[in-house]
Amino acid sequence: MINFKRADHIQVCVPLERLEEARIFYTDVVGLKRIERPAFNSKGYWFQIADIQLHLSTEEALPRTSRHTAFEVTDITEARRHLESFGVEFWEEPVIPGRTRFSFIDPFGNRMELLQFTE
Repeated sequence: MINFKRADHIQVCVPLERLEEARIFYTDVVGLKRIERPAFNSKGYWFQIADIQLHLSTEEALPRTSRHTAFEVTDITEARRHLESFGVEFWEEPVIPGRTRFSFIDPFGNRMELLQFTE
C-alpha cells in the first residue's frame, strides 16, 4: 500500500516556441508566483500554486483531450470573472453535487479545472 501525503507538483507542457508566452500567461493572467527552477538541460519555469508547484515544460503540441488538473479555490465566481476579463476559453463541466466548478483552457491547450465546495 502507498500512503500518500499530498500532491507535490503538476506539470503542464507548451510548445518550445511559446514558452515565454506561457510564462506571461501563468504569471500575469493566472497570477502565480514564479519560483526557482534547477538548471536542467531542458527549458521551463516553476511556479508556486497554494502548497504545491506547477511546473511548465516544453513538448510538441498535442490534440486537446479531457486530461486535466483540478484546483480548489476560495471564490469560484471571482476566479471565473478574473479569467473572463482576459478572454480565457472555458470548458463547462457536468454538475457534481456539493461543488461549483468549471475548467479553462490555457492558450496552449492545457485544461485546468477550478472548483469550490458548496457543502
